Amino acid sequence: EGEHHAEAEQIIKKHVIWSLGAGFVPFPILDIAAVTVVQIDMVKQLCRLYHVDYSESKGKTILSTVTGSTLARVGASAVKLIPGIGTLLGWVSMPILSGASTYAIGQALLWHFESGGDLLNLNTEHLKRVYEDNLKKGKEFASKLYKEQKASKKSPTVFEELDELFQLKEKGVITAEEFEAQKQKLLERL
Repeated sequence: EGEHHAEAEQIIKKHVIWSLGAGFVPFPILDIAAVTVVQIDMVKQLCRLYHVDYSESKGKTILSTVTGSTLARVGASAVKLIPGIGTLLGWVSMPILSGASTYAIGQALLWHFESGGDLLNLNTEHLKRVYEDNLKKGKEFASKLYKEQKASKKSPTVFEELDELFQLKEKGVITAEEFEAQKQKLLERL
């Protein structure tokens, strides 16, 4: 483990927690967009930690390459379209799947950066395998965090505030910089 490993694990954990909250967005497809924003932010923060050049387009490419198709996430999101039961099932499956995917992406990048890699020398086939290998562990990790967050009295408020901040940023009420600063303050409360 390199000198940045523990800090990288904290970045991943915070983003898994945030993915759990983003997975609660009640509208199909929008929840995927919210989780993607979280995952891109995680990629950016991990790149910054490991002094790897980052660009938004590279971040998006990594996500789509490593995770492959988003059919599983779309499937969990589409379940919300079924009246009654669909919303209930979607609200349970989407946050866990979102958290698991975020965890697996984080672990794949952690492995790559700890091995001395950067965004120019990605071994995408190996990264996909590391991602797939970490999905099950990610589901367990996300489920545990989900249960902890539900048991905690302060976490739903943090999730609600994160969602509100995200909405304000999307509407252009606050800047991306203001969003980042406020988001960090909220995540520190978790």
